[in-house]
Amino acid sequence: MGSHYPVMLQEAVDALDVVPGGVYVDCTLGRGGHSSLILEKLQGKGRLYCFDLDEEAMKESRQRLLQAGDNFTLIHGNFAFLKQRMQEEGVGEVDGILADLGVSSPQFDEAERGFSYKEDAPLDMRMDQTQAYSAFELVNQTPEKELAEIFYQYGEDPYSGKIARSIALERKKKAIRTTGELVEIIKRSKPEKELRKKGHPAKQIFQAIRIAVNGEEDALKTLLRDGPDLLRHGGRLAIITFMSLDDRLVKREFQRRAIAKVDRHQISLPGEEEMPYRILTPKPIQPSQKELEENHRSASAKLRVLERK
Repeated sequence: MGSHYPVMLQEAVDALDVVPGGVYVDCTLGRGGHSSLILEKLQGKGRLYCFDLDEEAMKESRQRLLQAGDNFTLIHGNFAFLKQRMQEEGVGEVDGILADLGVSSPQFDEAERGFSYKEDAPLDMRMDQTQAYSAFELVNQTPEKELAEIFYQYGEDPYSGKIARSIALERKKKAIRTTGELVEIIKRSKPEKELRKKGHPAKQIFQAIRIAVNGEEDALKTLLRDGPDLLRHGGRLAIITFMSLDDRLVKREFQRRAIAKVDRHQISLPGEEEMPYRILTPKPIQPSQKELEENHRSASAKLRVLERK
């Protein structure tokens, strides 16, 4: 089992301003780094609810969390169901919600999970191993046009159409079963000058497939819709993103909740445009130089925080 470096650990938990006795949610338990620190700050009081799709990660994290406290509940499921699951737990409002949208390092490092374009393994990429739909189904069954749209929307790869076309032609001959086969198709679809550029040529396509297989964008949109409404007054929603696509979604929704739209043709009375939320991070918090040196995967991380007034 590989180790996982929790991104912006101190910054993210500090952003929640954890109070003993409070109720908190970690939408992305992973290997339990953020949750352990939240539990320490709760000092045995209150409750922490932890979501994750990866049962293996949850089993490993349980032991780590117990070292910090036992006042937690593990929920195997997508944080898109946050509102529903909190209702089932009898929780009407919470003091803080944290979501770290990165893929945990062990998932990348375990070749058999099929997340990595650097290892040859079965096409999988499921965060939740009980889920039936995997990268194999997406790559081999999705219509060419839809495949191109997925690649462009979630991967922003300028060669999305050509790659989708190559995949469609290849799978007519035989099913594409491994990450290695997919990488070779992607490479053949790009010009030589593109292959010479820094970075792996398959990175954006693999990212797009992972997002689509796991419904990541839909889950984030649901969190942005339901999360702020669950906060009690003074409660905070902290989200760590790694992709510009996600960061734009978070930034726009936080602004929609916190910044009043002013019609220059109307005269507003003082206090009339008071909004129920405030943005605590006008500019996103980014990893320290020390963290960047210790964990290169945190380079693109951005932390944004919204508070309910």
